Amino acid sequence: MTKATERPTRQPSMADVARAAGVSAQTVSRALRDAPNVNPETRRRVLAAVERLGYRFNNAARVLSSGRSHTIGLVLLQSGGYYSRSAVTAGVEAAAGEAGYAVSIATIAGLDTALMERSLSKLADQGVDGMVIAVPLISVTQKMEDITRDIPTVTLDGSRTASARVLGIDQKEAGRLATRHLLDLGHRQVWHVSGPDEWIEARQRRQGWQECLAAAGIQAPPPLEGDWSPDSGYRQGQVLAMIPDVTAVFAASDEMAFGVIRALRERGRSVPGEVSIVSVDDIALAAYCHPPLTTVRQDFYRSGAAAVALLLGGADAGDPDSLVAASLSVRESTAPPRPS
Repeated sequence: MTKATERPTRQPSMADVARAAGVSAQTVSRALRDAPNVNPETRRRVLAAVERLGYRFNNAARVLSSGRSHTIGLVLLQSGGYYSRSAVTAGVEAAAGEAGYAVSIATIAGLDTALMERSLSKLADQGVDGMVIAVPLISVTQKMEDITRDIPTVTLDGSRTASARVLGIDQKEAGRLATRHLLDLGHRQVWHVSGPDEWIEARQRRQGWQECLAAAGIQAPPPLEGDWSPDSGYRQGQVLAMIPDVTAVFAASDEMAFGVIRALRERGRSVPGEVSIVSVDDIALAAYCHPPLTTVRQDFYRSGAAAVALLLGGADAGDPDSLVAASLSVRESTAPPRPS
């Protein structure tokens, strides 16, 4: 390997890319801007050199001159809870705006590391000053590690990288708190409608449920997996309605709980008369469903705003992980079991 193709120890420049690709710096600039007058083979060589050297193209003129873009990147998943996604976005945009920052949003269609890498690379190429990741990938690649090491990053119960800060509630404790509430009411078993297994939050809430039951000497029944949607909760609620011994259910999200409640009612199982339901999120609709839902609270708007404060050196700036204790909003969807 020649010296021109070795990865520089300093931050690689456009001139480094030009030498590695055997072209001029102007050609590198045109290739990275997708200019039409660049030969496909030349573009391929430029992109290969960019990848090999780890060069970050920044096309914002003010970043080139000042080193600051005054922009925060936000990575979101297209699927999942609509309410949580919109509230996080609102919180990030409000806090960023107050601090004089714009927000650049990148969404990914699914839980895929390649999609995540592309979104992070897009934001890095825009020269964002920091990133908020609200995507629950469990696996993290080296490229993701490299990007988040160079750019201050906060995750909202989402992708963990070695250098990113973590902000959110203790999801395992949320599962324990919801389950303990039902056991304390006198229920002898608690069934669980879980979120998708590839989500960190779903795994942690399920683990908290299992640990709480185990501590009480109860063998956990098989979890019923949903996808966070009311429809998936409805489908699993139809299954639960056919099990006579079911008296208590922990749903991993409010929206799935809505579906479970409807399914139970359609099968003649009253809530909370015959079956108690507790969930997680405490979205705005939780207090207005029938019956009002007992749920573990997550303040998504506040989490989004707090992530920006953490990025900009505000609250808890010295603490790499900021896990908030879970709290339970007790309403009318839970009650002691009927005497047998």
